[in-house]
Amino acid sequence: MTTQAILPERGLPDRLTATFWRRPRLLLVLLLTPPLLWLGVVYLGSLAALLWQSFYSIDEFSGMVVPEFTLKTYAELFRPSNLDIIIRTVGMSAAVTLGCAVLAFPIAYYAARYARGRWKAVFYLGIMLPLWSSYLVKVYAWKLILAKEGIIGWAATGMGLGGVLDAVLAIPVIGGNSLSTSYIGTFLVFVYVWLPYMILPMQAALERVPTSMLEASADLGASRSQTFRTVILPLAMPGVIAGSIFTFSLTLGDYIIPSIIGNSANFIGMAVYQFQGTAGNIPLAAAFAVVPILIMLVYLTLARRAGAFDAL
Repeated sequence: MTTQAILPERGLPDRLTATFWRRPRLLLVLLLTPPLLWLGVVYLGSLAALLWQSFYSIDEFSGMVVPEFTLKTYAELFRPSNLDIIIRTVGMSAAVTLGCAVLAFPIAYYAARYARGRWKAVFYLGIMLPLWSSYLVKVYAWKLILAKEGIIGWAATGMGLGGVLDAVLAIPVIGGNSLSTSYIGTFLVFVYVWLPYMILPMQAALERVPTSMLEASADLGASRSQTFRTVILPLAMPGVIAGSIFTFSLTLGDYIIPSIIGNSANFIGMAVYQFQGTAGNIPLAAAFAVVPILIMLVYLTLARRAGAFDAL
């Protein structure tokens, strides 16, 4: 005679395990509730509050926020001084994205097509290593590097290229007294800080390019440049766009680098910081904060149509 091998329940953990096994949907609800609450209440709630504040205005005499719906604050964004901030920020973001794409492509291509084994690990370590250090430390280190007495100025003088550096700094608009107080310096630091976010999605996209397509292109008589233009670049474009989402959006919202590197010209992030802090104009700060969101919504829509999210 055989006995049924059923062990008795030993406590609450066993009863919970049995309940979740019999009702898997209950377990799914319990797992999804905390992140959905966080996303819905904290994240989307803060965005809704931000958007709501942007439709308020500030009383010019008392400096108090007037809680009445108005588009007056958004109209202030079109003042020449505020519009200049938006154009400057978007222009810098576009330049940084383009610079990151140009620098990242050969690195990502080498890693995707040629790096194997140990060199693959070295590649990932080299890309990720700067991300493990403090953001502020990196920016202040670049402040010293770009200063007039910094490494770049010292090296240029030592190689007899001091005149070339002075000529570059003399270029109107983007130049300055030194690299650390010019748009060129701001651009260099932005590219350095955000470059890994461009390399990784680009490398992922390039790894998806089938080798058979490159071989077929060569068999059909295409030169290397033709293969690059007609095969590699189109197939890598989703990765480029995916990386540009990071570099463009991060530059749009950053205010630390422009406040440490460059001149006193404002960017959107600095304007938000100054209007909500020093000036106490929260509605205008909120309206400025909405600008990058709108720009990125348009950008993400275009990127989705280009299939960029497939490379994420």
